[in-house]
Amino acid sequence: MPALAPHPPRGGGLLVLQPLRRRHCAGCRRGPLPMLVLEDGAPRCLGCADLGHLVFLPRGDTALTRRSREESTLSAVVVRFNRRRGRYERQGVLVEEAGLARAEVRCLADAEARRRRRVRDARLRAARDERFVEAFAAEVRRLFPGCPAERAWSVAAHASVRGSGRVGRTAAGRALAEGAVVSAVVASVRHLDTPYDRLLMDGVPRREARLRIAPEVVAVLRAWGWEGRFGSPGS
Repeated sequence: MPALAPHPPRGGGLLVLQPLRRRHCAGCRRGPLPMLVLEDGAPRCLGCADLGHLVFLPRGDTALTRRSREESTLSAVVVRFNRRRGRYERQGVLVEEAGLARAEVRCLADAEARRRRRVRDARLRAARDERFVEAFAAEVRRLFPGCPAERAWSVAAHASVRGSGRVGRTAAGRALAEGAVVSAVVASVRHLDTPYDRLLMDGVPRREARLRIAPEVVAVLRAWGWEGRFGSPGS
């Protein structure tokens, strides 16, 4: 298959080719050419085609490419023939250096605006999360009045970590459903107030380990004033 397809893509704007084999300019004879323009079927270097003052912007940044072309009076699309796919593929654009500089300033301004927006959004999320942790902790204290305030806050903060998938991030947890709150407290007691973790490290199956420490969990919850019902000891 020839290095250049018989019919390069046509459309609006100038087209520049990246040749697959060594080509020399039909005008100045310079070469091999990294880029060329076909004029009446003959290859011309960018200088002879009056495009030598343009700079190459590789594909990849859509916003920068679009704005560079907007800021440039003269621009061209750069393509290369893909033999395996049998088609020309876009590689980037040639734009005016000053236009590229102006486009970069515009993109940097947008990037800064996006950064500031992300910071604001993060602060809003943090504020909402903090309010939710406080509400979750208050619900822990309501259901378990004997639970120390610091522990209630710790349970709430652990259960509601964003992206953790823990009970505080579930629909029930966000609604402060009693079952979700109790589950978070039980999990905390299981790991911090019983030998549950050690049993797991010793190879005890999870369900059996839960059955073994269930009485200790119940004792702690009763000590904290829990008057509700408990599920299965191993739950």
